[in-house]
Amino acid sequence: MDKLLTSQNRREFLKLSAFGSAGIFIPTGSLLAQDPVKPKPPSLPSDLVKEFVIKAHGDLKRTQEMLAEQPGLLNASWDWGGGDFEMGIEGAGHVGNKDIAKYLISKGARMTVFVATMLGRLDIVKPILTAFPEMIHGKGPHGLTFLHHAKKGGDEALPVLEYLQSLGAS
Repeated sequence: MDKLLTSQNRREFLKLSAFGSAGIFIPTGSLLAQDPVKPKPPSLPSDLVKEFVIKAHGDLKRTQEMLAEQPGLLNASWDWGGGDFEMGIEGAGHVGNKDIAKYLISKGARMTVFVATMLGRLDIVKPILTAFPEMIHGKGPHGLTFLHHAKKGGDEALPVLEYLQSLGAS
């Protein structure tokens, strides 16, 4: 059976809405009823997030173990100070660790354009920079540039590096 708004909620809604003052009929069935919001779990311990981000720079085995123990770490960010936030995938990206970056992507990590640059994904980087050309001056974690990420990608990222250079990236 659909949940119905209580008469108290309905009266309050009608008082506060333009609908009520305009005399518009408002259905009281499932269209307006909402599922209860599930409470969020507590924040992850900051030392755990920091360790995960550090390990994701270069320790695939520990990254896998930590993620298996605490899936919430996948997109958790560590603030190194001054708003220099970094997720594990971004750590893998700026040091050129393709294995960890691909592993995290396979688990659903949020891909960034900087990680795509390191992975040599011109098919991702080019449309983004075409749509938003001012992003060429953007910086990833630790203020590292697109060129830095492309160089860390090695031979696989050479087409991206050449593309960035053609745009005047520095």
